[in-house]
Amino acid sequence: MQSRSLSVFARTGILESMSETVLDLLVIGGGITGAGIALDAAARGLAVGLVEKQDFAAGTSSRSTKLIHGGLRYLKQGEVGLVREVGRERAILFRNAPHIVIPEKMLLPLVQGGTYGKLATSAGLWLYDRLAGVEKAERRIMLSKEETAKREPLLRTDILKGGGLYYEYRTDDARLTIEVIKTAAAHGAMCVNYAEAAELVNEGGKLAAVIVRDVLNGGAPYRIRAKKVVNATGPWADLLRRQDGSLTGKRLHLTKGVHLVVARERLPLRQSVYFDVADGRMVFAIPRDGTTYIGTTDTDYDGPLEQPAVTRGDVEYLLNAVNGMFPSVRLQPEHVESSWAGLRPLIHEDGKSPSELSRKDEIFVSPSGLITIAGGKLTGYRKMAERVVDLVFRQLGEEEGRSFVPCGTDRIVLSGGRLPKRPAEYAADLRERFSYAGEEAVRLVYRYGTGAESILQRGKEEIGNHGEMNIESVRQTLLMSELDYALREEMVCAPEDFVIRRTGDLYFRRRQLNGMLPVLVEGFARAFGWDEAHANTMRERLEAVCEAAVRFET
Repeated sequence: MQSRSLSVFARTGILESMSETVLDLLVIGGGITGAGIALDAAARGLAVGLVEKQDFAAGTSSRSTKLIHGGLRYLKQGEVGLVREVGRERAILFRNAPHIVIPEKMLLPLVQGGTYGKLATSAGLWLYDRLAGVEKAERRIMLSKEETAKREPLLRTDILKGGGLYYEYRTDDARLTIEVIKTAAAHGAMCVNYAEAAELVNEGGKLAAVIVRDVLNGGAPYRIRAKKVVNATGPWADLLRRQDGSLTGKRLHLTKGVHLVVARERLPLRQSVYFDVADGRMVFAIPRDGTTYIGTTDTDYDGPLEQPAVTRGDVEYLLNAVNGMFPSVRLQPEHVESSWAGLRPLIHEDGKSPSELSRKDEIFVSPSGLITIAGGKLTGYRKMAERVVDLVFRQLGEEEGRSFVPCGTDRIVLSGGRLPKRPAEYAADLRERFSYAGEEAVRLVYRYGTGAESILQRGKEEIGNHGEMNIESVRQTLLMSELDYALREEMVCAPEDFVIRRTGDLYFRRRQLNGMLPVLVEGFARAFGWDEAHANTMRERLEAVCEAAVRFET
């Protein structure tokens, strides 16, 4: 197994390497599903390439509710098997990525006319815990009305009947995807972002190669040959199936989910809350990094795939939901500090509303040999990958006698996750060792895991070269150290990649980010040798991205 680079400066070399060999497997799509497939296949010894036409995780995999959860509401739909599988996957992810999969208490208020009654909730949470294999210390607790109101004083009490307290696991979906891709590269997978699968090449009626266009270098084409090609493009899956001439039978049903972020002082919850909305749906409100984020909507979608918009109607729906359950907060649109909208690529079922559609995944194999994986949930990405790679091995076994190798990703610790002790203890150690960084050391551990150490060490060396520095200078130095890490280790290509998918700062540290934008663009300009005109263009583009997060369409 030859470890591969994920440095942004190695992109062209990686594309050239892919074009100079015949891969066992080419994965199209760099979201969590494609990343999981690349890791699984590479870990089993296959020669693997992955291409993504945008940044890694730029689609659905950076736009979810950012929870590794078993989907309590799927029990109500009778999807017991799905709950069991993703619940157990949650435990595996917690073990293998402890820095970015964080246990968090979730309060489920029981209200008059709500989705769940007390008996049903108690039984449902009991079953949920056991299907998911939840440890005894984290199993559900049922609360009286008084106990529920004490745990969350902001709750509306006139309709409150009680509550349930259970555990979910919070994550950063984009960072999880990046860590999986980094781990895949460490196992030999060749992974490149901003590389579009522009044309599928058939030979004798079978898919034999893909023309990949380097989006960042004038569309330079690379012909990449592969024995097997997997379409893991999420919302774009049907477009690739149409290009393959195999869009028949089942198709995708896209729904849109919107999330809003407000300052923690505007919605100062004591823990995460999963609460009823008047239309019969349920909504999360989750404290995180000095903010609280709210979501999600679930509406049919047929617009542009790259940048689904947040509308004023979406904002009104979520703010009305919050104000209805927490009447004292009186949130208004101007309180929204950031937002995002994501698309769920579900399998269409006639007669079902968006919220009723199954979150199960399905695999389609076309006459040309194109393998498409569609549907599924963030939490279940590893099992989805296992099913796809099992299929690839079965096909390679039939065609060339390749011996089957079983999946072992349940035992692979993800990049950054091999901590010497519990995350909180490791973070405290680094804060003490790198005292100049203060709480930033803790933040970096929960973002990069063991990667935080090299970021903090580089920052320490830079500060040593400049002598005593004020707080603002320390922040700028750490930002540049973090950027250097993202360039060398995580193939970050543009400022918006950094603020959205490598750090999440656009969503959860908006106030701190605003003053750092010029410094960030200067860092990119130095790294890539941009001239002043190009740097100004990139700065304006970044400012537009930041503005779009609080601009809502009518």
